[in-house]
Formats: sequence, structure tokens, C-alpha cells
Amino acid sequence: MTLVLASASPRRRELLARIGVVPDHIEPADLNEDPLNRELPRPHAQRLAEEKAQAIAPRHEGAFVLAADTVVAVGRRILPKAEDEATLRACLELLSGRRHKVFTGVALVAPDGTMRSKVVETIVAMKRLSAEEIDTYAAMTDEWMGKAGGYGLQGYGEVYMRFIHGSHSNVVGLPLAETRTMLKSAGYPLA
Repeated sequence: MTLVLASASPRRRELLARIGVVPDHIEPADLNEDPLNRELPRPHAQRLAEEKAQAIAPRHEGAFVLAADTVVAVGRRILPKAEDEATLRACLELLSGRRHKVFTGVALVAPDGTMRSKVVETIVAMKRLSAEEIDTYAAMTDEWMGKAGGYGLQGYGEVYMRFIHGSHSNVVGLPLAETRTMLKSAGYPLA
């Protein structure tokens, strides 16, 4: 059975490998990821995951198409992906000393065309960051580039986290327990 991963994220490929899944094809969906007017974080993550899966599925008839989207939010506010140092600093200053939520929407189109989707939520608390710590993070690594909220939990960014309530893999970009269950229930062969 063919599995297409509708994501360019190397982290998602690494996470899938942990559960014994290696995509046959990788084809990122090129969509506008801006939130809709008044769109809340949870529905935003689900909508994007579903749209990514639906965009790629017609090109791979009879395949499983897996897509995901991770959103970092403080209250109702959706944080951007940090593409530059100014955005990184703004995100870390906002997250410093606060709890925030990470939502990952996961969508799977099965070979028969049916779609399953789910959103997983993890609560994360970041320690209060000094200006020096933000400077260090910005200078010593580029792991924050392209990351929602401006940090990478799977790298140096983890030293700034006080606690995580929920799925660690969800914060990295793909909730493994839920993804495995979704694949298995759709008939994808897993051990």
C-alpha cells in the first residue's frame, strides 16, 4: 500500500520512522496557511491539515495521503512561523514565562477517498527568558527557522520548557499515538 506524506517536514518523517512508517512519496501541499478572519487555533490546525490532504489526494488515487499542521497559540492568538530573527524574538518574548498550547491537526485520506482527521492539543510552559537567553537561542542555532512559535522542542529549545502536559511528539509536529491509530483504523499495514 502506498503512503504519501503531504509535508516537507523532516521532523514528521523522523517521527513516522519511530512507528515503522516510511512514506513512499513526499509531496508537500503548497497552500496559504494564514488564519481565516476570526479563526481559532484548533479549527485552524484541522482545516489546514484537511486542506493539505485534499490537495494532494487527487494526484495519488488509491493511496493513503497523510497531512498535518502544527499551530502554537497563546489564548486565541495564533503565533506565526519564525522566518526571521525579529519574528523569533517577538514569539519568545510573548511565550516567556507563560503557558501556551500546541495544536496539531492530522488528516488522512484513505485509498477509498474517505478522510479521517483529528486535532491533538498539548500544553507547554516556557520558563521566563532573559534577553541574554533569547540572544543565545537566536545566535547558536537556526532550529527555530520555520517553526510555529519560534522554537524547536526537539533541539536546544527544550532547555527553556518548564513542563509539557500531553504528547511530546505533538509539539515536535506529529502526535504519534493518534497518527498510528488513524493509519491502523484506515487499513494501513502496521505491526
